[in-house]
Amino acid sequence: MQARYKLTVKGYVQGVGYRYFCHRKAAEYEIFGYAKNSADGSVELDIEGEKSLIAEFIKDLKIGPMNASVKAVITEEFPYENIYTEFKIY
Repeated sequence: MQARYKLTVKGYVQGVGYRYFCHRKAAEYEIFGYAKNSADGSVELDIEGEKSLIAEFIKDLKIGPMNASVKAVITEEFPYENIYTEFKIY
């Protein structure tokens, strides 16, 4: 089943390669969408893909790359729209 999620990753996640980590993991799980830094220091993602693979992706996001310190991953599910064809970093 395909799904769409908006995620907010809080913690020490900017300036540590977190968005590039997201990009690598998205390719691994065939997830499309984007990751971008937010003004409040968090990282925002809007993603689409297979719901079970997104669940695994989120598990990895909670760990993050070596220099990150993830405090929370806030998830919000939306109707699947099939609007992304790749994963971008902004």
